[in-house]
Amino acid sequence: MCEIMLHYTSSDSIALLTIDRPHRRNALSAELAGQLSELLRKLDEDESIRAIVITGSSPGFCAGSDLKELSGMTIAEMCRHEADTAALARSIGRLSNPVIAAVDGFAMGGGFLFALSCDLVVTSKTCVWRLPEVSIGWIPPWGLEALVARSGPIVARRLAWGTEPIDGKEAYRLGVADYLAASADVTMEAMEIATKLAALPGPAVAATKRYFSAISGASGEVRDYEASLLFAENCEHDAAKATLQKFGMKI
Repeated sequence: MCEIMLHYTSSDSIALLTIDRPHRRNALSAELAGQLSELLRKLDEDESIRAIVITGSSPGFCAGSDLKELSGMTIAEMCRHEADTAALARSIGRLSNPVIAAVDGFAMGGGFLFALSCDLVVTSKTCVWRLPEVSIGWIPPWGLEALVARSGPIVARRLAWGTEPIDGKEAYRLGVADYLAASADVTMEAMEIATKLAALPGPAVAATKRYFSAISGASGEVRDYEASLLFAENCEHDAAKATLQKFGMKI
């Protein structure tokens, strides 16, 4: 039976997608990635929708990959799963409508990079942003190109090592986020931005998005493939194996 992990509402040409896996900290399982991919595709075909906001239910936006799910896979299966999630993230740049991430609580690992794959990012001041992958044994297997496009390679390298989390104010200062929410209701502020975009001529919005997506994500697929190869190599080493064993992998 399919678990509902994604809720969708629409109002005044704005679609609101809410990731809802609180028991797994809104982690990106294969099923959730599939639901997101299918719904985003359908919304792109719906002429009544002019902008999309993605958020997460409490306690936070998204904790990245579901390590419990990964622990039941072989390394090759993990790589395929991460490649599918990478394709979902890259597909956002090819949608006609602008997509805004409303990020509160935390954005960790793949959740951090998934948010950055959206066209605009709104963060709360206290949101915790971190890439913990290196500390648990592997390189982030996709999405680093989006981080480089936003913050530049030197800052991106520091954030990718993940030695310390940053809060929303620092994420905004570094260019990781586009807007720093003034109120506690990050989703409301993202919806207000979406409303302004939805009021603009649709073809011009889509053309502008297409122009900049081609620049910022030009080598995304190639770089994600390279990261995937490095991820597979890392997973053969002791630190990564120890992490996966904690979640039940039999090595």
